[in-house]
Amino acid sequence: MVTVKAGSHTYQLLQLIAIAGEFPASSLHLLGKERVIKELIHRLEVVQDIRFPPDKSVLRTKMFTVSGYRDMRTVRLSRGALPLLESLHPEASTYYLRTTRNHQLSGGVHHVGRNHRVGEAIAMAMMAGFEHRPYALPKLQRGVIARKAFPRPSFYIARDIKGSEFDDMDKTMFTRMVGALFYPGGCYAVYNTRNAVMKWSGTGEIKAQIFLSSLNRCNANPSDVNAALLLGNSPAVALQTVLESDKTKNLRNSSRFDKTYQCVHFVPLNSDGIQLLQILTLPDWNEKILNAVFESGERPKGYGSFEYDAIINGRYVLSHLDSDLARLIRFREGVRYETETRPGTKFGVVCFPWQEEFLRIYMDGLVGFRVISMEKLRNAISST
Repeated sequence: MVTVKAGSHTYQLLQLIAIAGEFPASSLHLLGKERVIKELIHRLEVVQDIRFPPDKSVLRTKMFTVSGYRDMRTVRLSRGALPLLESLHPEASTYYLRTTRNHQLSGGVHHVGRNHRVGEAIAMAMMAGFEHRPYALPKLQRGVIARKAFPRPSFYIARDIKGSEFDDMDKTMFTRMVGALFYPGGCYAVYNTRNAVMKWSGTGEIKAQIFLSSLNRCNANPSDVNAALLLGNSPAVALQTVLESDKTKNLRNSSRFDKTYQCVHFVPLNSDGIQLLQILTLPDWNEKILNAVFESGERPKGYGSFEYDAIINGRYVLSHLDSDLARLIRFREGVRYETETRPGTKFGVVCFPWQEEFLRIYMDGLVGFRVISMEKLRNAISST
């Protein structure tokens, strides 16, 4: 007999699939130790007694099915396990059946890939401690200012944002975005490129940004949405993204990833990314980071000729602890110009260990590096 307890791996996976419809087998590491979770799923692929507190009811069935190959390998609920959804939340079963067309999931590459990208984004939000259950989130308003006090960061799936309440919307505006993350002080558009360079739909993303800004003003904050989170499997994806942008020299080209959003924060799909999400959703997180790594006398007063965060012994230093790729591009452009016009000027970058390799390649020997661990930064932020 298997007992499904709140907070357990089984409970988390059941809740994820109840929202996303399915989850990629290649991303089980987001939920904890991959080997342990794979063994758990294998055990739950066979018929057995499953007990779900608090009513301690017992259901004899198999819980999960696994199918597909390589990147398409996917974990889904068995039809016999659907009654378990009622124990998650009174509306969990209704939501699942509506979004999966009554448990009729497509095996097409496009549909499975989209569900996987959404599922990974939900998993990141869940493991970061954010509210991610669609049936437990405040209903978003449009056209009426009814700002809500989000007690914690809240992740909304794109398909729910463009649901029946907003039927007049142009559906092309959500061709890439997987969701939106509201937090005290702001809102992020959320994209998940997995292991490929994001193919931006210029006009569509601009429409999505405008609409999301409208939602943000009505429901959360009076400001526009000018920042996005770009989820990806590894820092190699971040490197590919900025290098691809270099091929498009025209800064006004809508196909550039930094055209729509002033800030695009790369978040790896792993434990480092989960911790980064927790930092990027703190109130005034940017000032907290800069105050934690720089002395007050090192911070510049006013604006310079290019983007940097501190001047230390004559060296112009950028903090990439926010993992902002758009700002990194602008910094490198400034460094190249300053190097040509003011030979001998020195530059530096503060980064996490997982960022260092791709930054060294991208900055091409133009800067020095100071590496700081995530644990050290979090401790410094908590003490400021």
